[in-house]
Amino acid sequence: MLDINVIRQHPEEMIEMLRNRQLSSEEPKLHQLLQFDKERKELVQRSDEQKALRNKVSKEVADIKKSGKGSAEALIAEMKTVSGEIAAMDTRLTTLEEEIETILLGLPNKLHPSVPTGRSAEENQIYKEPVTFAHNLDFPVKNHLELGKSLRILDFERGAKVSGAGFPAYIGKGARLERSLINFMLDCHTEQHGFTEVFPPFLVNRESLRGTGQWPKFADQVYHIGEDDLYAIPTAEVPVTNLHRNEMLEADSLPISYAAYSACFRREAGSYGKDTRGFLRVHQFNKVEMVKFTRPEESYLALEEIRESAEAILVALKIPYRVLLLCSGDISANATKCYDIEVWSPAEQKYLEASSCSNFEDYQARRSNIRFKPSTQSKPEFVHTLNGSGLATSRLMVALLEHYQTAEGGIRVPEVLRRYTGFDEITQAAE
Repeated sequence: MLDINVIRQHPEEMIEMLRNRQLSSEEPKLHQLLQFDKERKELVQRSDEQKALRNKVSKEVADIKKSGKGSAEALIAEMKTVSGEIAAMDTRLTTLEEEIETILLGLPNKLHPSVPTGRSAEENQIYKEPVTFAHNLDFPVKNHLELGKSLRILDFERGAKVSGAGFPAYIGKGARLERSLINFMLDCHTEQHGFTEVFPPFLVNRESLRGTGQWPKFADQVYHIGEDDLYAIPTAEVPVTNLHRNEMLEADSLPISYAAYSACFRREAGSYGKDTRGFLRVHQFNKVEMVKFTRPEESYLALEEIRESAEAILVALKIPYRVLLLCSGDISANATKCYDIEVWSPAEQKYLEASSCSNFEDYQARRSNIRFKPSTQSKPEFVHTLNGSGLATSRLMVALLEHYQTAEGGIRVPEVLRRYTGFDEITQAAE
């Protein structure tokens, strides 16, 4: 959530931000917000004046009654009218504050100056040129669906039978490979990158979604359990960030770095076809998430650290990738700056997003009321929050299976995963 003081002081910058995000349609809401804010300020002043008058006259009425000289009836009648006016103003103030909060919750975050201006994903900038590794695919490659079916390690048909399209099932060594990926990534982040492991709940309340920005703007993208009013998490970012909701963090504890595995549930699977088949777009997938809480002056250094931690996983696995800096028209509404890390699919002949690393500055902390005191004498400040996928396994699995396939139709296991899997290769004979 944006600081309304910043909007008051720099309305033109906020309008420019909306236009750069291709959200000119939101401009009327910004103007309405400023009108509501002006009306609120005027009402508060009038209400305070009337309350001061009521207090003053109430004292005069008490003095008249105490002295027994004269009648206070006229003053009492006048104050009934004043009290009615105050009640009406307070009611209007409550409505205004609700309207202001609703608009603030729906407005996107500001953009960092380094974010390139662009209309869509086609104008994202290459931040890091493709990093390649030799895999000697000098034979007709199969896609991950063909490999998964022939080796009997992935079963999308039975997953669809059990739950519906977009809910994959991992079988045998496929399940072991998936679990190995998750354990390897958690171990890397905790043992090498300084993160503390968290195993969070997979269901959260509405306040948690509100805190990280999925509510109310993206409420239609999450699964809702109506009877309990709980929501299946779209990412571990939601429960992990909210661990510190409504807390005053110790300055000496910052930065706080968490790594968490979770299943992720998203309704926006898209239409079926070549670009959405298999793992390319699913309703349920696995992900290791990195979350950081930092001092404001340290958050952009922390963003680079998160990106480097995500890249380190791909380097260890020897999966070809590149890094994009997202432009203003493609970046998420909550982020001030974001890198996408994309893995190369030999079968699809294109890059697939496997990680997004974002800085939210104080946007989430303001919604979640996560603060710290820079010193014992300082006023509380909001922390900055960041997160990054480290990584999502679905598209990573696409790249892994396709790059590590053999001419005989098997899959070589990346060397760093072999101590987790207990086997070096998945062959045609695998059950």
